[in-house]
Amino acid sequence: MKWGNPNLLHLLWLLLPLGWGIIALAKRRNSRLAKIVASSTWGALIPGWRPERFMQRNWIWLAAAVLLLVAAARPQWGFHWEEVRRRGLDILVCIDTSKSMLAEDIKPNRIEQAKFGVRDMLKQLKGDRVGLLAFAGTAFLECPLTVDYSAFSMMLDDVRVGLIPRGGTAIGEALQSAMDSFEKRNDADKAIILITDGDDTEGDPLSKIDELKQRGIRVFTIGVGSQEGDLIPITDDQGHQGFLKDNNGQVVKTKLDEGVLSKIALQTGGAYVRAAPGDLGLDRILNQQLSQLKRSQADTKMIRSYEDRFGWFLAAALLLLMIEAGLSERRRVVGAETP
Repeated sequence: MKWGNPNLLHLLWLLLPLGWGIIALAKRRNSRLAKIVASSTWGALIPGWRPERFMQRNWIWLAAAVLLLVAAARPQWGFHWEEVRRRGLDILVCIDTSKSMLAEDIKPNRIEQAKFGVRDMLKQLKGDRVGLLAFAGTAFLECPLTVDYSAFSMMLDDVRVGLIPRGGTAIGEALQSAMDSFEKRNDADKAIILITDGDDTEGDPLSKIDELKQRGIRVFTIGVGSQEGDLIPITDDQGHQGFLKDNNGQVVKTKLDEGVLSKIALQTGGAYVRAAPGDLGLDRILNQQLSQLKRSQADTKMIRSYEDRFGWFLAAALLLLMIEAGLSERRRVVGAETP
């Protein structure tokens, strides 16, 4: 047996003190009555009265409550096969893991803000395949395109600065790796979400625009950081904290470079968004841009659809309540006057 709402079964424990309360109430009632009138005279003073009916009616109420809770938990047994067709986009998320993403001009820092935003986006996806690519001086596909959002989330948790040993920000290589990760046979619109500060760009990422357009891949870029820039906090091997310095011993200040990011987005039919504190900007991209794209209907699978059987328990509860309504605490006495 399966349950549609198994958490409701925990409420059954609350009925134990209710049952105890019924017993205590019945004893208290009889005890108070015995103080007024001796129990041996109850039959003569109240002809036809049956004190046990009080307990019976309350036990019926309790049994009905149990059945109603079980019905609300949606017991299921038996199943039929149902065809489910997946409709969704192919979205590849590319996250910059270079050292500049440690800058704290967006709290707690750029890379953590990026991960927060992607987690929030994941909650809104329904049937879209999503993949994850980390890049710095080179790129690595962390999670291929999948509808297993739990697996994607686990891989996202592992993304950190230093994951890619080679330093720098090779946006062009990240775009190339992302393009190669898409399936050519899929007719769904394809989107790349590029999250970076754009600082210290290696190569010429604009050279990838023609190929992106030929493949029909839109790039949505998110600039993380501030134009004023910030220092890059680091911790050395001895655990001492400081700031990143260049080869000349000068402290490095990293700034958001929006020029390249804007061009890539606009020329591929995507959009550029600058992240703000507490708002990466993915909501705007999802609601205003990705919602308009074509979703594939090619993938289908058969799933088991279990049959709800709560009706049996609901009917039993209603039957008990009808029986309880017909019970009386007084037995009809032949020849007795009707009050």
